[in-house]
Amino acid sequence: MTHAPQTWIHTTDYHTAGEPFRIVHAGLPELPGSTVGERRVAAIANAGGIDELRQLLCNEPRGHADMYGGFITPPDDAGAAFGVLFWHKDGFSTACGHGTIALGVWATDTGLVESDPDGVTEVVIDVPSGRVAALVERSGGELVGATFRNVDSHVIARDIPLATSRGDVVVDLSYSGAIYASVRAADLGLTVEPAQYTDLIALGREIKWALNDSAEAQFADDPRLSGVYGTILWDDLGRHEHGPIQRNITVFADGEVDRSPCGSGTGARVALLADSGVLGANETLEHRSIVDTVFSAIWEASTARADGTATVIPFVTGTAYQTGEHRFMLNPADTLGTGFTLR
Repeated sequence: MTHAPQTWIHTTDYHTAGEPFRIVHAGLPELPGSTVGERRVAAIANAGGIDELRQLLCNEPRGHADMYGGFITPPDDAGAAFGVLFWHKDGFSTACGHGTIALGVWATDTGLVESDPDGVTEVVIDVPSGRVAALVERSGGELVGATFRNVDSHVIARDIPLATSRGDVVVDLSYSGAIYASVRAADLGLTVEPAQYTDLIALGREIKWALNDSAEAQFADDPRLSGVYGTILWDDLGRHEHGPIQRNITVFADGEVDRSPCGSGTGARVALLADSGVLGANETLEHRSIVDTVFSAIWEASTARADGTATVIPFVTGTAYQTGEHRFMLNPADTLGTGFTLR
């Protein structure tokens, strides 16, 4: 029996503080729409078969239940170097800070954006939630770090009462390119450590879905950004001389876990901490992940929203490194097709 020739899909893979990011930068179908936000809607509808491509690259046996990546697209206009559609096992997300850091490093590694070998290079990127940037610092050509500059971020609501399977808690909602629910892990009788990974995922999913359709999680500016993207369960580790130290696990989509401290999730925490005064204007948040990798974060004040709500611009700094280049394909005879996921 003969089959049609296989199509090879080329990717470049990075990790940011332990979290994977698979970059697909060639051979993608054209998507309708003039902005990345519009193209995301088309991708969700599987225009050109692009959602099947997401499944192929994210699902086992080529990926796993916690895989993450992005499809490079044209920018919204000449003000950005390129656009990106972020994806995970359950679909296409609106924001991704760890991915933005990886994309900035990739763009300067490859020469897509000319890099200053002894300074900071700004890589402007259009994403579904708006225009962001990666500020990539090098010394002698070697990477020092990269800073994710996010969209304006703000507190949505505080102390929302919620009954969970582990008792009553209060939840804070904040926006930083996506909506996140923040809960102190200790209020659920948990700590952010690998030994409690399964329980943390279960509670993260429970809280997300309990609030996903709530009135507070409806984003009036753009309904496409509505819904709780993830739950941040956090531990207070005290302070150092420059500011607070916290550890978190971000459970996003439907039970996926960020191995990094979560870039946009860190932005959501920054919005809350700046509003409460825990993170001062001249202080730095040391934000640690469940695998003890670190982002540092600061903020700048921005223009208040129309209803008077204060906003901040989070700056989240980390590192990203290439892990490999890959050639994937789907053999037409492969009965597993685009694959499967196991949790």
